[in-house]
Amino acid sequence: MDVDGVPWRRERPKHIIGMPSWSMPAQGYREEPVPADLFGPDDGWAWDGADGSGVRVCVLDSGVEGSHPMVAPIDRAWQVVTADGRAPQVEECAARDTAGHGTACAGIIRRIAPRVSLSSVKVLSEGKSGSSAALVAGLAHAIEQGFDIINMSLSTARLEFRSRLSELCDRAYFRRTTLVVAAHNLPIESFPWNFASVVSVASHAEQDPMSYYYNATPPVEFFARGVRVPVATLGGGTGHSSGNSFAAPHLAGIAARILSKHRWLTPFQLKSVLYHCATNVSTRGVGDGVLVIRAT
Repeated sequence: MDVDGVPWRRERPKHIIGMPSWSMPAQGYREEPVPADLFGPDDGWAWDGADGSGVRVCVLDSGVEGSHPMVAPIDRAWQVVTADGRAPQVEECAARDTAGHGTACAGIIRRIAPRVSLSSVKVLSEGKSGSSAALVAGLAHAIEQGFDIINMSLSTARLEFRSRLSELCDRAYFRRTTLVVAAHNLPIESFPWNFASVVSVASHAEQDPMSYYYNATPPVEFFARGVRVPVATLGGGTGHSSGNSFAAPHLAGIAARILSKHRWLTPFQLKSVLYHCATNVSTRGVGDGVLVIRAT
């Protein structure tokens, strides 16, 4: 087979100074559309007229400020409680956030899919860090609650948790829960964003919140808006933030809109729709709609 020029055979792009790792520069793939293998759905079919109604989304993060006007209402909220010598416990709590990270992510999802049912699982501490054990416990709980989409703008580099996280991500996949996970902001290996069972997201620097790109050179699969993003801040305020953390909820919101219009989609099918509707994927294709790879 002639694979010359096929993007997924190329070396991974180098880190871009001033951007989170794994991300795409502005206009980076616009001049190189990726052909679709078949005539696929377009964004009109996928999400036009949809607002997220009927879709349950969980933000697994630092909590969510439930009274924030850019976020409210919050359906349910839990927190992971850890104590020395005891396994992490999950308990229901008020919708609160002392770090602001989860509130920022929730506000992005609400802006794109305003009618979703938003819930929160607090796994981070008073800052923007937390234990890997709390992450695992919170994710397991969110999966058991049967959410349609879980947004995870966090990861762990602890190798001893890789296997357990992989099992949980597979469980979510087969239970029809789509995990949308931000890539790490540093060029390091962490989990679970680089698992095949999740939708992995890094940043692009464009301003359109509905514009996102498919990446043909894994491990990250999609690029969404993640630079100077308008976000909800604690105390009912607003600000701007950058990072892959804020790219993931853009794609989670878009996925929620697609699901609210096409409730039958499985995580596999939803990822396929996201691929076909990416800004750089040509639904016209090559060779009358088919990706042509010449045999030798």
